[in-house]
Amino acid sequence: MKLSQRIAIVMACSILLIAVSVTSCRKHKMDDMGMSDKNISYPAAYIVNGESNTLSIINLNTNTVTDTVMLMAAGNNMPMWPHHIYHHTEGGMHHLAIGVPGVDLSAGHSGNMGSMKGKVLVLDAQKGTILKDLEVPAMNHNATFSPDGKEIWTSQMEMKGKVLVYDAQTYTLKNSISVGTEPAEVTFSADGSKAYVANGGDNTISVIDPAAKTIIATIPVGANPVGAWVGYDGKMYLDNEDGKSISMIDVATNTVVQTIPLGFMPGSAAHNASRKELWVTDPDNGKVHYWTWDATTSKWTHGGVFDAGAGAHAVGFTSEGGTAYVTNQLAASVSVIKVADHSKLKDIPVGKKPNGIIIKQ
Repeated sequence: MKLSQRIAIVMACSILLIAVSVTSCRKHKMDDMGMSDKNISYPAAYIVNGESNTLSIINLNTNTVTDTVMLMAAGNNMPMWPHHIYHHTEGGMHHLAIGVPGVDLSAGHSGNMGSMKGKVLVLDAQKGTILKDLEVPAMNHNATFSPDGKEIWTSQMEMKGKVLVYDAQTYTLKNSISVGTEPAEVTFSADGSKAYVANGGDNTISVIDPAAKTIIATIPVGANPVGAWVGYDGKMYLDNEDGKSISMIDVATNTVVQTIPLGFMPGSAAHNASRKELWVTDPDNGKVHYWTWDATTSKWTHGGVFDAGAGAHAVGFTSEGGTAYVTNQLAASVSVIKVADHSKLKDIPVGKKPNGIIIKQ
């Protein structure tokens, strides 16, 4: 082929590529990171894939991945390791907040993790677009909305730990709350009356008044606590990684009312109010254990165990509590579980190292 013919072909291909790009831009509004708007109007599970730097969106009607959102700028191939995800809905708007620690936390959370910066990503859940990419001074375990949606709270995993509180509209820093050593997950009780921070470095939980931004109590728990997961029974359920246990904290009294020995390192805990079950993931064995509530003793008793996938981590229940979705960090999948008999319906392939999950219905 002559050189002139090759040049003509290249020029023709370039013109075609430009035409396709222009057509695409006309069809979709692009955000600052070069990602097109989506239309995620269906019931969905949002899965944070740490190593892939993506958000897999599962259509709950079909249990298939129907959309994928990139969580990194174009040309950045290094993992940012986005971790956990939370949401807030108000006036028809549905926003997501993702903590980005910058390191892989899938193997556990032990050790000093200071001297690194973290990020908070805020997304429009329906469009799948990033509204804010906010850098924070130190690595963070998660970012979550306050119960009224007006603030974003995020931990700073330093030896002198802090919780930073940002305005959810302007993203300006409002408060800095000193807590324990190497704080991990920040969560709120179901009634929104208290905030909880798991201090992995000193084996305590800091309880915060969300309005006053002051420490109400500091509760001793098991070794290396990671997160106080919300219960819909007036309790919070804290997973102690090195302690291999769950501490049940009474919200009203700020006391540990039951410690559940596990015999394995927990990934996370999830309370299913409709079934009166407590689920705890077992990442090393790819399983989920569940406990049932004994009204006679007012204690949790072990009910059984079932298979999920390698590196089982986070659990999301549908609103009626009949179906559960479990992220499997080492299997790059999400297990769909029928809650009534704890049977696995299917495994859905997602990105690498999936961890955080939130369900929108």
